[in-house]
Amino acid sequence: MSPLRLGLLAWPIERPASVAAFGAKLDHWLSQARGQADLCVLPEYACVELGAALAGGAPEEATELAAMVAHADEILAEMRAAARRAGVWLLPGSLPMRASDGRVINRAPLIDPEGRLAFQDKQAMTRFEAERWGVSSGAPPAVFDTPWGRIGISICYDVEFPKHVRAQVEAGAWLILAPSCTDSLHGFARVRIGAAARALENQCFVAITPTVGLAPWSVALDENHGHAAIFAPPDRGFPSSGVVAAGEMDAPGWLFHTLDPALITRVRDHGAVRNHRDWPRRPVPPPQPARFA
Repeated sequence: MSPLRLGLLAWPIERPASVAAFGAKLDHWLSQARGQADLCVLPEYACVELGAALAGGAPEEATELAAMVAHADEILAEMRAAARRAGVWLLPGSLPMRASDGRVINRAPLIDPEGRLAFQDKQAMTRFEAERWGVSSGAPPAVFDTPWGRIGISICYDVEFPKHVRAQVEAGAWLILAPSCTDSLHGFARVRIGAAARALENQCFVAITPTVGLAPWSVALDENHGHAAIFAPPDRGFPSSGVVAAGEMDAPGWLFHTLDPALITRVRDHGAVRNHRDWPRRPVPPPQPARFA
């Protein structure tokens, strides 16, 4: 497998007036990645900046969500067209969509340069999604075959749970993409710590990228914090911190870095430890009270 030029975009939340304007914004940012990235990644819910305009400016959670779901197919078509125009693989974040059974789910499309796409749904819902938006858990973890090997997507909160990423790694993923949308530094810290932990325990790369900026006109995206980063196992061949690359906090823009899947194979075989191999294969029995003598 050849090295992958990865582009992570800390997406500045703005106020596009239409789906076409959102598409023009995509084109603008993807033009900056031309020649520097093979695969471009945007944050979770980046397109929800459209919600207020599509809802007629009504500052209500339910109205914004309903407008996004109603226009999901149109937004997705704009994302596919942007990937074709740029000639890149594109993970354009995620968008709320209606499942076949009528539930609203949070779904991330991975789009190839020809516009073909496959989806990863979010599994674990935050309290905001479940209690205020009524978003439901989607399909189980998937993996995606690309020219650079098999990768996985764990959307924001999902990367905080070991078994979600582990299922993707056991299916052959060497890279996990974790687009996020967090409205506090606490939330961003949870995503960052979770991503670093998943990289350590699976001996894989994990990449995060957030929405950034203030949007008082949007109930859903009122405040956004974080920075793009790529994590690896803190072992031979990688930085001792486990941080391969990182952007500036709350600053919009691209973080580019080339990732070599051969480094993952090497550290799993020759690392100081073998977390990937030594993952418990049998259920851990429940702890019993220790006896003091």
